[in-house]
This record gives sequence, C-alpha cells and structure tokens, in this order.
Amino acid sequence: MRQALIQARRAADQEEVPVGAVVVLDDRIVGEGYNRPLGMHDPTAHAEIVALRDAASRLQNYRLGGTTLYVTLEPCLMCAGAIIQARVERVVFGAFDEKAGAVGSTANLLQSPLVNHQCQVTAGVLGNECAGLLEFFFARLRADNQDASSVGS
Repeated sequence: MRQALIQARRAADQEEVPVGAVVVLDDRIVGEGYNRPLGMHDPTAHAEIVALRDAASRLQNYRLGGTTLYVTLEPCLMCAGAIIQARVERVVFGAFDEKAGAVGSTANLLQSPLVNHQCQVTAGVLGNECAGLLEFFFARLRADNQDASSVGS
C-alpha cells in the first residue's frame, strides 16, 4: 500500500485526485498507476485502470489471475468491472468511498453472485493515511477556489 500511496502523491503533484494503485504478482510490482483523467483527457484513466493496463502490457496478458491490486481508494463501479474482467484475485484498498465505492460502500460488485468472478477483498489498509491525502487535496482545492472567487469582490 505504501507504493500505491507514492503513486497517489504523483497524481496530487499533477493536480489530479490523489489515488494510486499497484498490481502485485509473486511479491513484485507488475503494474502501477495513478489518477490521470484530466491529464490524459480520458474519463477511464482512474488509477486502477492505469495500473491494470500497465500490468497487462508487462505480462502480455489481459488476464491477471493470481495478482493483488493495492489501491488507495475503494474502487468505483467502472474499476470494479475492469478488476472482474482482468480476473484479479485480491483487492486491497485504503480509504472507503461512501459516495461511489463499489466494493462495500454503495455496492459490493467484487463479491457479488451476479458476476462471473469474485475477488478477495481487504479494506481499510492504511486507511487513515489514504483518506488524509484525499482530505488535504480537497481542502486545498476548496481554499484555492474560495481565493479565486474572492478576487475582484
């Protein structure tokens, strides 16, 4: 999860929402990514998707059986769907996403009997640190927006 946090800080450095992810196979990182929808002009460029694409490219296989995905924020529905399609074995996440999380908060797609692949899930790993990074980012964003709106008042 520490490596995923490094990725999340990279996102923050680029003014992206600070979410990071790494894919691990046999105790080595085979994929990594951070949120990049703004920079890539791509609504699918969430940290999980970027990391899954990186792992699939490195392993030359879109099936990522036996892997663990570490991500700093609970995956959304889109990312949960990609995780299922990739056949990731386990997902470990830090902070819960009460509004859009699809791995326990608003839904639990990764363990649903309605899909053809279920994942093991471990939630809350370094959760305070992951949530703190997001909270700091959004507090700064709100402050910057407040400062911008008060200019010329």
